[in-house]
Amino acid sequence: MYYRKIMTSLDDRAIIYGRHIVKHNATVRDTAKFFGVGKSGVHTAVTKHLMVADRNLYNKVQRILEHNKAISHIHGGEVIRQRYAK
Repeated sequence: MYYRKIMTSLDDRAIIYGRHIVKHNATVRDTAKFFGVGKSGVHTAVTKHLMVADRNLYNKVQRILEHNKAISHIHGGEVIRQRYAK
């Protein structure tokens, strides 16, 4: 499911992206795909603009992003194993 691009202020977009990440435990890549925007835009919104817009939500998002980064090597290893198993 894709949403059309959101035409709101940067702070509003940061809050929308942040809420999506927290609600769905989503990655930046998943969030960008869901909203039909670029990964770097989502990352900038939730790391820079969200800190100003909603500090509490920012802290929740940062915990999820740190967790995703910590386990990214596991997901990469699984993809490689599946690719070479075929």
